Amino acid sequence: MIRSELVQLLARDHPDLAARDIEKIVDVFFEEIIVRLIDNGRVELRGFGAFSTRDRDARQGRNPRTGETVAVDAKRVPYFKPGKEMRARLNV
Repeated sequence: MIRSELVQLLARDHPDLAARDIEKIVDVFFEEIIVRLIDNGRVELRGFGAFSTRDRDARQGRNPRTGETVAVDAKRVPYFKPGKEMRARLNV
């Protein structure tokens, strides 16, 4: 599912809300998750899962086109851990 499909689904389920209002709600929801992750926080949605970040160390990588060794800087990457309920529903 992509963002626009989510907005359409919410608009269908909530015809009393204007499409621009639903878009703003979705934007605020995702922006708040991003802001919390930037602050090294964690976002937990009960029954769905938890978003957090993980640190990756600097390393030597390889350019797949040329085979040349390249330096890859250390970075933080987003991480999602599905909740117990989601895992149970996926593995029925």
